[in-house]
Amino acid sequence: MGIPADPRRACGTRHHGGAVHGLADPQERRDGLGWAEFLRSRAQGILALDFFTADLLNGTKVYVLTVIGHGTRRIQILGATGHPVQSRVVQQARNLLMDLEDAGTPAKFILHDRDASFTATFDSVFQAAGIRVIRSAVQAPRMNSVMERWIGSCRRELLDRTLVWNQRHLMIVLREYEDFYNTHRPHRTLNQAAPLRPLPEGVADLDHFRVRRRDRAGGVIHEYRLVA
Repeated sequence: MGIPADPRRACGTRHHGGAVHGLADPQERRDGLGWAEFLRSRAQGILALDFFTADLLNGTKVYVLTVIGHGTRRIQILGATGHPVQSRVVQQARNLLMDLEDAGTPAKFILHDRDASFTATFDSVFQAAGIRVIRSAVQAPRMNSVMERWIGSCRRELLDRTLVWNQRHLMIVLREYEDFYNTHRPHRTLNQAAPLRPLPEGVADLDHFRVRRRDRAGGVIHEYRLVA
């Protein structure tokens, strides 16, 4: 992957409670801002990217590129391919920028690991738009913990319980899970709301409501909604 011999020089970041050298502005460095504090204070402007793999029934391994907002916890499946070549990955970066512009939600930081697919050309797409790129340290998945937790949830709740026939089938079930995650699944960080669904107001007496279940992804995941 072309990683220098000394990973401390490559990452430029102390992630075990130290200051975030080389990432924050000079005032933040003087204040000794740690990595956790940096993520919390800049959550609304941070997008985390990562690849994860999914195995098809024919033995093919597919690479899925996803992005999640630290502040909103909204997930977006950017694409899936068996061969994450540079041209395809760079195009997905451009598509993400256009989506951000259309939604009116600019980002200030892009966080990703040192996967070989995240090339200098990939990073330059974001840098040209004024977005700072942060690369996590070598073998430090906790530096991208929000994304790592989502990948774990996607595996436990969907992929580990689903036989995926081909790449088209994979994208169908992933889009289904993406919609479920963004519009229904509660999040502790959001006080049990979903990224795209606020909590209902004034629900104090549940005796006047019934609960209806909706199966999704062929019954692998379930939604529960209040019905008056």
